[in-house]
Amino acid sequence: MDINGKAVLVTGGASGLGEATAVHLASLGARVAVLDVQLERAEAVAQRIGGIAIHCDVTDPDSASAAIDAAREVHGVARLLVNCAGGGAVRRVVGRDGPMPLEDFVKVLNLNLVGGFNMTRLAAAQMIAAEPDEQGERGLVMFTTSVAAFEGQIGQAAYTASKGGLASLTIQLAREFAQFGVRVMAIAPGIFETPLLGNLSDEVARSLADGIPFPRRLGRSQEFAELVGHVAANRYLNGEMIRIDGAVRLTPR
Repeated sequence: MDINGKAVLVTGGASGLGEATAVHLASLGARVAVLDVQLERAEAVAQRIGGIAIHCDVTDPDSASAAIDAAREVHGVARLLVNCAGGGAVRRVVGRDGPMPLEDFVKVLNLNLVGGFNMTRLAAAQMIAAEPDEQGERGLVMFTTSVAAFEGQIGQAAYTASKGGLASLTIQLAREFAQFGVRVMAIAPGIFETPLLGNLSDEVARSLADGIPFPRRLGRSQEFAELVGHVAANRYLNGEMIRIDGAVRLTPR
């Protein structure tokens, strides 16, 4: 897909990997809609890149549908959806105070897995109804998973399950959407410099970096964003999850 001039949706685009992705895709000529619950921050990003900012709660069907429709009114049908909205908390399944409250597990799954599926079902419906390009492609959906989907650490049950669900959905949706010329891909970041790690001390950050074979540092958001751009450009990438992690394999703790 030639991203230049294409309408793009980036969820979680107000910060972290989403912000870097929005900035990079805009630099390639895309018309970017920055979707986030943090509207003021989304507006700041959109103003910087010449895009638009729209409030969007990915877990809410009405909010997600309204956001996609609002972006379409300005930019046209989105040909690329990058699902970056997500999060998680560390909590053991059975801790000192007993079993994890079920609502804590459901909350993370709802944000990461259900939210990603919600945005995908709505955006893909519009892609499928749109005209294909000269090579028969109508669109691309991208998920942000995590290496934790495969090497979940102690305390990451909800996060691991939610990201593993997205990884499994990738090939299933790629098969389902193939007849329409809509690709589905996923990227699994390792340990990246994002707001989720913003409260770590320098000592802990160095310790994490020392466990990464090469380059021996945390990943940079720009590197994730550049991979998104490459996946969009390479039409033969479909139904696959790409790790971007410096060859790290997470330990149990």
